[in-house]
Amino acid sequence: MSKKAVIFGGGNIGRGFIGQLFSESGYEVTFIDVDAELVAELNRKRSYHLQIVSNDGAQDLEIGPVQAIHGNDSAAVAKAVAEAEVGATAVGANALKYIVGNLARGLALRTANHAAPINFIICENLHGAAAHIRSLTDAVMEEGGKAYLAEKVGFVNTVIGRMVPVPTAEMRAEDVSLVRVEAYKELPVDRKGFVGAIPKITAMTAYDEFEVFTARKLYIHNCGHALMAYAGFQRGYEFGYEAMADAEVRNFMQAGLRESAAAICATFKADPAWLNAHVDDLMLRFNNRMLGDRIFRLGKDPIRKLALEDRLTGAAKLAADQGLSPKNLAWGMAEALRFNPADDPAAQMLQKRIAEAGVETAFLEVSGLQKNDPLTAMVLKAYAELQKNPRQLPQ
Repeated sequence: MSKKAVIFGGGNIGRGFIGQLFSESGYEVTFIDVDAELVAELNRKRSYHLQIVSNDGAQDLEIGPVQAIHGNDSAAVAKAVAEAEVGATAVGANALKYIVGNLARGLALRTANHAAPINFIICENLHGAAAHIRSLTDAVMEEGGKAYLAEKVGFVNTVIGRMVPVPTAEMRAEDVSLVRVEAYKELPVDRKGFVGAIPKITAMTAYDEFEVFTARKLYIHNCGHALMAYAGFQRGYEFGYEAMADAEVRNFMQAGLRESAAAICATFKADPAWLNAHVDDLMLRFNNRMLGDRIFRLGKDPIRKLALEDRLTGAAKLAADQGLSPKNLAWGMAEALRFNPADDPAAQMLQKRIAEAGVETAFLEVSGLQKNDPLTAMVLKAYAELQKNPRQLPQ
């Protein structure tokens, strides 16, 4: 096997999705990670354990050949980047600034070797992630390599739809390489990000009009998780599948996602049948008990999730701007204002602000909405109803 791929990040998305796709496409995969135990195990086994789970059972796969390099070994990382034919990042948006130094060193070697173009699939949950990492890399790139970066390096936006919970302590104790995933296998990418020939990657499809996929991920997939989490929290559930077993919560979620789908269709001229089929598929996938996704993980940091362009306020605002009524989305926003787990610092910060300044002031601060916006009134009215009955859902 001569084709080589490099992936910054060997965590849940790196191993649980993009690593599998690269491996199935004939690439030998090198992971760059700072988890020393994981790096050692991947180098020992030269493969890792991927378990595809559903309510019907599990399918176990060994993905390989792979190897791993610790992120602190700058020379080895640069060499891996220099030798790769395709790459990806899956480190988390906040960690991108820590990997661009090694990335730039590898690209400098490619410059010196007059290497062929290379494309990196940017698997980060961040709007405009490709442009962001290009800017970060350019800032640390030596002058001699800037032309190569500009002309021969593609940073490609994508959205990750596969659900891959972070491995638990129990899973790591069983096998540090084990990652558990759902079967969903679709990788839409932005055609405009590529330089040169687009590599043939299993399950990857390049699209010209990519904005609708970004909206679908944020305002349907991520929005659905938020609606599930906040409604489920009000009813005392621990796991997402418990909320999905509650018919009232399930109907509320579906109604909210229909509002999002209608807004996306109106904004991007998308096919309603395509988007609503995606909603129906997600409602089935959210019910995957074997993934064990917790309400806490899905709902944590309500301050970020209530921000103006994020999954809740963004979806509701998109609907309102199209003349649609986001009744269920507004109710979900009100539930987010009541999300208060003791071990979520952002949730506790929001509750402190509500106690100090009142819910209206706190909501306007986190959402970026105006006081006279009709959506503000909808959310505050729902919040008042929830104060009287936390289990209530819109009629």
